[in-house]
Amino acid sequence: MNCRACSPRCPMRSWSTLEPIPATRHSAGTLTFGNPSMSPLSVLRDAWFFSSHNLAAIARLTLPLLLLEAIAQTILAAQLGEGANPAYGVLLGILFYPLYAAPLILFLHARSIGQSPGHAQLFAAGLQLWPTFALMTGLSTLAIMLGLSLFIVPGIWIMMRLAFSELILVLRQEPPLRALQASFALTEGRFWPVFACLANVLVPLWLLDWWTQPSQSDTLLWVLHQTGNGFLQLFAIVVLFRLFMLLEPQQAANGENSD
Repeated sequence: MNCRACSPRCPMRSWSTLEPIPATRHSAGTLTFGNPSMSPLSVLRDAWFFSSHNLAAIARLTLPLLLLEAIAQTILAAQLGEGANPAYGVLLGILFYPLYAAPLILFLHARSIGQSPGHAQLFAAGLQLWPTFALMTGLSTLAIMLGLSLFIVPGIWIMMRLAFSELILVLRQEPPLRALQASFALTEGRFWPVFACLANVLVPLWLLDWWTQPSQSDTLLWVLHQTGNGFLQLFAIVVLFRLFMLLEPQQAANGENSD
């Protein structure tokens, strides 16, 4: 397909800058976003086409650790037995999540500036962020769970307001508390766009997870199910990154205008 002949709204494109620019070909096989709107549908569409064109790279980057996490969860459940406190599983997830989420965010950023770093380089950079990322994941998980215990709605509100904290911690190299505060600032007055994007991704995936959940006694099937479901839910990171690309320049412009 000749991208030069495509309409600016053509979905066959990738990320080449942190700001939306007219569609153009910078190098063979690398297509850019063109003038997307801020509508959730546009964000989801762009994230979907990016993911579909980079599916193999994302899978190679994340699936091994997702599989390892699922195996670790199985071993933990076998050791603790039935009726164990689910907090142990949550804690294990907090320890594993930064190991594949940080490299994925770094991969998205690298592609957004036209770079293609190796997986070893991404893992090494992500590993350096693991202590602060794990700490922030624990803090945000605790805040969301406390909010959910207060009639659910506060938990959803907190979840949306902290949605960009992971991106901010990785991309801006902010400490955990500052990343959480910056996410609150970035989502000020933008709750509904963030909610619409995440709800359209996560709710169907949660329902699919619930509907297809196998018995934990069938170890192999359970591990494969957890790995696949975890991989699908990583699409939320891609969606948030696309939304972050659109919102961050606006926040910077608003800050300059206020000065």
